[in-house]
Amino acid sequence: MPEISRFYGMVITMYFKDHPPPHIHVRYGDYRAAISIASGEPLNGTLPRSAATLIAQWIRLHRAELEENWTTLAHGGMVSAIEPLA
Repeated sequence: MPEISRFYGMVITMYFKDHPPPHIHVRYGDYRAAISIASGEPLNGTLPRSAATLIAQWIRLHRAELEENWTTLAHGGMVSAIEPLA
């Protein structure tokens, strides 16, 4: 699973040819969640509120890049790294 960013202890990945809707996977300590790119809301799993807020902010800043990575992976390509939240 390609890692696309890492910040504040969170690791953000996307899977090759994953199921819709477009989403990212977040690992944060013992927490795991799939988060919608369109809404920033969890599709499954949980994150602490502070981590969920940071991820939603990061998605808003990088939505176009995330959507491009999703499309690229769906067609068998490689993802591009995305700047972490600073």
